[in-house]
Amino acid sequence: MIRKMILGTATAAFAAAVAFAQGGEKDPWWNPDEGRVFPAQLDYRNANGTLRLLLDDGPMETKDHPFFTAIGPNGRACVTCHQPADAMSLSAASAARQWQRHGAADPLFAASDGSNCPTLPQGERASHSLLIDHGLIRIARPWPPKNVTPDFTIEVVRDPSTCNLDPKYGLKSAGMVSVFRRPRPVANFKYIEAMGFAYDPKAGMPLPVDPDTGKPVSGNLMADGRVPTLEAQMRDAAGAHLGFLENLDKRDIARILDFERRIYAAQQIDAVGGPLDGDGSMGGTKTLQVSQAGRLGSDGGIPVWSEFEAWEKMPEAVKAKLSPEVRAFRESVARGARVFRDKTFLITDTAGINSPIGFGNPVRNSCVFCHNMSYMGMDVAPGQVDLGTTNQPFADPAPHLPLFRITCKGPPHPHYGRTILTSDPGFALTTGKCADVGRITLQSLRGMSARAPFFSNGSAKDIRGVIDYYERRYNIGYTEQEKRDLENLMRAL
Repeated sequence: MIRKMILGTATAAFAAAVAFAQGGEKDPWWNPDEGRVFPAQLDYRNANGTLRLLLDDGPMETKDHPFFTAIGPNGRACVTCHQPADAMSLSAASAARQWQRHGAADPLFAASDGSNCPTLPQGERASHSLLIDHGLIRIARPWPPKNVTPDFTIEVVRDPSTCNLDPKYGLKSAGMVSVFRRPRPVANFKYIEAMGFAYDPKAGMPLPVDPDTGKPVSGNLMADGRVPTLEAQMRDAAGAHLGFLENLDKRDIARILDFERRIYAAQQIDAVGGPLDGDGSMGGTKTLQVSQAGRLGSDGGIPVWSEFEAWEKMPEAVKAKLSPEVRAFRESVARGARVFRDKTFLITDTAGINSPIGFGNPVRNSCVFCHNMSYMGMDVAPGQVDLGTTNQPFADPAPHLPLFRITCKGPPHPHYGRTILTSDPGFALTTGKCADVGRITLQSLRGMSARAPFFSNGSAKDIRGVIDYYERRYNIGYTEQEKRDLENLMRAL
């Protein structure tokens, strides 16, 4: 019965998408310069239910607001790649829909990073396949990094994007490495900027420092840690993704910061389980808005996902009022939260955990070892971790992505040896250290139902793909029931 309801919901979601495209319902896509009012509460349907965004002190006029205005020459605004309906990220489904509507004329597909390479014929779908099919934006990183002497060499083994071997933009010709990554969500920054540690426990090093204030920062912003603050991220994005010829001024930065620090996003209603803040649960967006940021469940704070405990302990009188489908879903979410916290497994050969300072190799722990922040499921500890999603032999096959050969010039990598094959060196493109190859900054688990695919390179096409990857990578031994419970938990976040 539950499976029928889920299938029916997916069909309804597809029909809703068709209605959007045909103008039967207000279009969820935000174009630059529309001048809409951003309300205090904004809901969007998706295949698993309804996403909700809350804006503190809203509503807000977006006319002439720098987050929503195409200031640069390529017609993009920040909102182009951080769509409200996609939990302030960008889903592959939204990218595909925009291509179907407008083709290369849509600013989303700007040649600089919305195509596989700027020198490809921009009117052809194949030139934008990584964005359309996988939701990936091209990130061009200088090699070697500025003011860094790397301890490894990098060479191109495979280049389906053509950009790493391109005579104008390539590694040898321009000193640029092109990798392809998912846009990170711009929401819930009360948590992302929270200071959970006074140092980086993954590397045994001091926290990065804001060059403008001299104060330490959380280090949980960019996938490769290349900038330490939201202000620096804005400047980086303004040039790399928006094509700005001049830096954002201080007033523009202040207005964008104000918006980004006031917006919250989470799944609010499940298509099967109903309201996620019902019957005693503290799920949904409001919890994020009012709770204390950055508390570490395993350190005496509120255990991660404990907001769903009420569903595990529902009184019989409450259960009797629910349909069997709703009751089964809510009990499944509560079990999934317990599996997430309590089921331990051996974590092996993972830089940022087993090395460099090391918690032991292997070390036994559960998902909350790295996804420990209350209400968010991101890592309170700053720094990057190599889950193997981009490095062989752990990465899933990705023939659509470039493949690089990394050769350590000094000591070999502690887990891969002297030679590494990777689709994205990650943090190593910032530090120049072979030991950092494949390390990526972890991110929030909120709003997952709205922003597939997952992992930095989009290698998990859906929530079940995330669970299956961890199962393969660490031989966890989940039962099929545990996998379903974890999937239901993540779709409810």
